[in-house]
Amino acid sequence: MALYAFRYCCFIFLLYLMAIRAHNIPSTLDGPFNPVTVPYDTSLRGKAVDIPDTDPRLRRRVKGFEPEQISVSLSTSYDSVWISWITGEFQIGDRIKPLDPKTVSSIVRYGRLRNSLSHEATGYSLVYNQLYPFEGLKNYTSGIIHHVRLTGLKPNTQYYYQCGDPSISAMSDIYYFRTMPVSGPQSYPKRIAIVGDLGLTYNTSTTIGHLISNEPDLVLLVGDVTYANLYLTNGTGSDCYSCSFSQTPIHETYQPRWDYWGRFMQNLVSKIPIMVVEGNHEIEEQAGNKTFAAYSSRFAFPSEESGSSSSFYYSFNAGGIHFIMLGAYIAYNKSSDQFKWLERDLANFDRSITPWLVAAWHPPWYSSYVAHYREAECMRVEMEELLYSYGVDIVFNGHVHAYERSNRVYNYTLDSCGPVYITVGDGGNREKMAIKHADEPGKCPEPLTTPDTYMGGFCATNFSHGPAVGNFCWDRQPDYSAFRESSFGHGILEVKNETWALWTWYRNQDSHNKIGDQIYIVRQLDRCPVHYTRQKLIASS
Repeated sequence: MALYAFRYCCFIFLLYLMAIRAHNIPSTLDGPFNPVTVPYDTSLRGKAVDIPDTDPRLRRRVKGFEPEQISVSLSTSYDSVWISWITGEFQIGDRIKPLDPKTVSSIVRYGRLRNSLSHEATGYSLVYNQLYPFEGLKNYTSGIIHHVRLTGLKPNTQYYYQCGDPSISAMSDIYYFRTMPVSGPQSYPKRIAIVGDLGLTYNTSTTIGHLISNEPDLVLLVGDVTYANLYLTNGTGSDCYSCSFSQTPIHETYQPRWDYWGRFMQNLVSKIPIMVVEGNHEIEEQAGNKTFAAYSSRFAFPSEESGSSSSFYYSFNAGGIHFIMLGAYIAYNKSSDQFKWLERDLANFDRSITPWLVAAWHPPWYSSYVAHYREAECMRVEMEELLYSYGVDIVFNGHVHAYERSNRVYNYTLDSCGPVYITVGDGGNREKMAIKHADEPGKCPEPLTTPDTYMGGFCATNFSHGPAVGNFCWDRQPDYSAFRESSFGHGILEVKNETWALWTWYRNQDSHNKIGDQIYIVRQLDRCPVHYTRQKLIASS
């Protein structure tokens, strides 16, 4: 029986390879590839204009304390998910009085049959404030935010649920979600959507419409969610905050944009789980130097379940994929809590159960655009070796408002065992697209202008090796950059088995099924074993 099963698997794999060749889809086995730049088409600037608050998709459609802004997110494994929602209305103005979370219960009723929601779970609730200690600025307090964790779920199973507080007749409609498949080397979600720098523009609407048409099982949002910080507290917005509002005593935000975003996204994320990691637009400084209040309050994260003490970094499994979400705007050096957590997480995940290792954070380490060029170099210096040693397969980033896919790379050198880095910071944000490349004549940034003060010190010096040695920028598209294009869009990851995964990028300007970029990412188990063990890491520290 075992021999028959082995032969059958080999036969299926051969058919799979024949299908790949028939469709002429390249794979990383064919690389490294010569760099490609798709010329920028000025007619595709798109409507990088925020959807106004008068749009019906952004308006509040519930009454009293009925739930709205409903979403699903994953815990660490298939048997648990989080349900989140908001009840009550936000307040913004000079005199605000926060709602009392204790006045509304956090209850989810759920089951495998729509007419039999026989299980019930309770959770916790909170409100957050965005306060500004300056005359004339409006303060904000949220509605009551609820998070409830469901446990004991079956893998790859559709569940129906209803959330709210039945004691005050404030329950939602009935929604549904599907759990992730059980973790294993032949068990994967069919399609995972990857998007970054989303915002709430007409481009965003196109991105989400195309994304929904691809029927994903999971959505990853790699930072920069609403761009509420492109607004003053009175609701006046701009494409460039520092250009238009340079005299404000603090970087203001218009927090209702978060509520608009939650309403706009509910149709998708009330059914399809969404996993989010923070970006720079989520910093949102307020009184007392408090930051990230909206981000940390509105989303549920599997931080505790994955051994993390922070919403800025955590991990989870989706079938045979282990995802690591890292924080670029919190300490990441080797003595930090995040780095120590990352060491533990990498040492403890089982590659025989989750063969694929995928990481995500907001600012890219490998980008050839002028925008944010080498901005995250300090983070790369601290963390790249550790991730490489454990054989990270793919890294997803945002931040740069364009699309770029790398060849396999490590320390700026082509390396068949390095990750493929994919930047998808082109979800539709108001700040428009990045179009200038650092390798173009006269476009190389001055090194001292590149650090982000919020991310740490200056680490991006001239290259010490390779074709660009002695220079801060390449004089041509870098070898590590396989494909780049300035267009809005999203990506879909389809892991086929323990060694092959199909990556497809879709551009907003195309029809739903037209492909902008596509490649098979192949794990080479014979050539790329894990370089370090946990014991070696401890011995060297």
